[in-house]
Amino acid sequence: MSTAGPPQGAQHRSAQREGTPVTLLAFDTSTEAMSIALGDAQQVWQHTAAGGAQASATLIPSVLALMAEAGKGWGDLQAIAFGSGPGAFTGLRTACSVAQGLAFGASLPVLPVDTLLAVAEEARTLQSPPSGAPLQVMALLDARMDEIYAAAYRHDGLAWVACSPLRVARPEDLCLPDSWRAEEVLLAGNVFDTYGTRLGFAPAARRCAALPTATAMLRLAPALLAQ
Repeated sequence: MSTAGPPQGAQHRSAQREGTPVTLLAFDTSTEAMSIALGDAQQVWQHTAAGGAQASATLIPSVLALMAEAGKGWGDLQAIAFGSGPGAFTGLRTACSVAQGLAFGASLPVLPVDTLLAVAEEARTLQSPPSGAPLQVMALLDARMDEIYAAAYRHDGLAWVACSPLRVARPEDLCLPDSWRAEEVLLAGNVFDTYGTRLGFAPAARRCAALPTATAMLRLAPALLAQ
């Protein structure tokens, strides 16, 4: 296959990485953004662009361009991770089919990553809590049709623990887990511009705009690979 450059208007950058010695590819097209990341023990290469219907045409060329930029081949990878939902059906179908196709051709395992957990992980990084400090996150993604995808997670300083199952509900019908206090919760996601005034279940909670980025999935993927 030949490589192709990223779409116009994309944000493309690399950053130093602290992490495991594996080399992983991750991508997500479950929201309005397309996010791709490739990381090894030293560095992460990132690419973001418009998602939605465009992702079906641009995801594979963008993956190939990012791998070429990083100087990586399929033999360098240990696994491919993708955002498995919840999210937009067309985007999820695109990411799943591309992950399966690429992984099959390269004889690599596929790691499906919960997109709400990736939102929580992205928010944790953006908020930069003290090392080892616990964090309670209610991850929220726009489900359209006047509803929200929601799930609660707690990070104990080492790993994430799910505190509630996935729920799809109107903003007014959402609630925190029984033992949680609103002032100790971080609401994270892409729903605040659309539904912010209707989220009355946690008025004292902090808010953080966050998407299920591929870089967040890179940080979650080693635990999935170990399993």
